[in-house]
Amino acid sequence: MTTPTKIIFDTDPGIDDAMALLFIEASPALDLVAVTTVFGNADIDTTTRNALYLKQRFGLKAPVFKGTDKPLTRPRNPSPTFVHGENGLGDVELTGLVAAQPETKPAHQAIIDLARENPGEITLVAVGPLTNLALALKADPEVARLLKNVVIMGGAFGVAGKPGNVTPVAEANIWNDPEAADQVFTAPWHVTTVSLDVTTQVIMSPAFMDALEASAGPAGAFLNAISKPYAAFYGGRDGIVGCCVHDAAAVAYVIDPSLFQTRAGAIRVVTEGIALGQTCQKVDGELFGPSAWDDQPVQAITVGVNAEGLLKLYAETMGA
Repeated sequence: MTTPTKIIFDTDPGIDDAMALLFIEASPALDLVAVTTVFGNADIDTTTRNALYLKQRFGLKAPVFKGTDKPLTRPRNPSPTFVHGENGLGDVELTGLVAAQPETKPAHQAIIDLARENPGEITLVAVGPLTNLALALKADPEVARLLKNVVIMGGAFGVAGKPGNVTPVAEANIWNDPEAADQVFTAPWHVTTVSLDVTTQVIMSPAFMDALEASAGPAGAFLNAISKPYAAFYGGRDGIVGCCVHDAAAVAYVIDPSLFQTRAGAIRVVTEGIALGQTCQKVDGELFGPSAWDDQPVQAITVGVNAEGLLKLYAETMGA
């Protein structure tokens, strides 16, 4: 039996974040050691409340650390209530909600301390704006060498699927703090970004969600309920029947990387102008004149996915 991978989950819950968090908790391959929250799908108080609610309702043991409420340098974008609802979880009633407080330590410090206590053992899965990660790098640059891996749900590279979801070229998590994202991609840790190129190819249909409710107990019923307004948004905007598996795809990558095809190369993020938040990779081995990609770490992006295999992994894990 292999030792489970220790996970810090940096998140802005969020409907697909909840799907990913309960997936982590259900997987015997993963050991959730902390949840760190960030602004994004809702304001920081709401995303933190949602993380604490999921912890309490579904018996998660991992501590919850509250993160930053705004980007590094720019004003915060409005919360996408038209996607995730006013309460961040599809406006389903949060039954049994008990007011709870996060840990006193800020999220970026929790990331640093856990990495120092478990050198080379922790994979950081980040599915919101990357501000907490950038703050951790600033406070302790050595954290980049102490984490085992960083897996991000974010970015769009135009190799497949949608090239953007908040602008024609930008994905929401990166667009919400492009400066932080550029710092994260150019730090000397090993990053894999699970981008819109693959997440938009994996669809949880209404039938899939109904089956999940039947097999996965209270968690399945909750996820089916919150998925309905999410699916309605995707149906209205993109004509998709069901909802895209965004954040849970990053978790699936940690459990079984063989479900994905990746491409290596330095990544930069556009931080001004009409392409704000665009993620751009210089493919490893391609030759150009001097550029902003020179002497930057080689990171990985996802360019293909076994959608059927990912959905099977999710359903089997949640139903076990």
